[in-house]
Amino acid sequence: MPRVLLIEDDLSVREGVALGLRRRGHEVRTAATGEDGLAAVDDFHPDLLLLDLMLPGVNGVEVCRRVRERSQLPIIMLTARGDDFDIVIGLEAGADDYIVKPARTEVIEARIRAVLRRLDTPGSGRSAVETHGELVLDRAGLAVSKAGRALALAPSELRLLLHLSAAPEQVFSRQQLLEHVWEHSYHGDARLVDACVRRLRNKIEDVPGSPRYIQTLRGFGYRFGPL
Repeated sequence: MPRVLLIEDDLSVREGVALGLRRRGHEVRTAATGEDGLAAVDDFHPDLLLLDLMLPGVNGVEVCRRVRERSQLPIIMLTARGDDFDIVIGLEAGADDYIVKPARTEVIEARIRAVLRRLDTPGSGRSAVETHGELVLDRAGLAVSKAGRALALAPSELRLLLHLSAAPEQVFSRQQLLEHVWEHSYHGDARLVDACVRRLRNKIEDVPGSPRYIQTLRGFGYRFGPL
């Protein structure tokens, strides 16, 4: 079972979530502050980070940024409110998904499994290694490089790129991408998609504001190419 690090300053939430996940077989380490949580990332080596946004001292957004500077550890944000500003800032900092508290343990576990689920290689019958200009996608190895330099992509960024590139020039709506990349079968939050696209463009595009690989079709969604 995945090892989960929970950084949450609210004692009742911290104990409740940790107990629920442990009952389902997860190994869980907890921290009450951003500073202790960052230390636990190095010490515990979790498979996934559950991160509260509203932490004292080093807040959740800063924790997310610091983790992303050195690791592609999957991150799910926890927020006590569906505040647009907080959610967007957290997603831009590198979170893969978010959950609004309070949330049932089965909901949290379902999101954990969705983020960690082994990436299926999109596009049956396609070459395992594809070259698109300077961009090289290794579908079997789940690796991406540009101009010979390996790119560190967060799980959601990698899944999004592999899904879009499996069908060049096909336009995918935000809802379709939520269902296939994030596995959100309900009418999900398009901000997940938009924030992930912006982060991905910053890593793979020469000029993120004039994208070559991931293009926007206003009112419809996104597509990969044409190159």
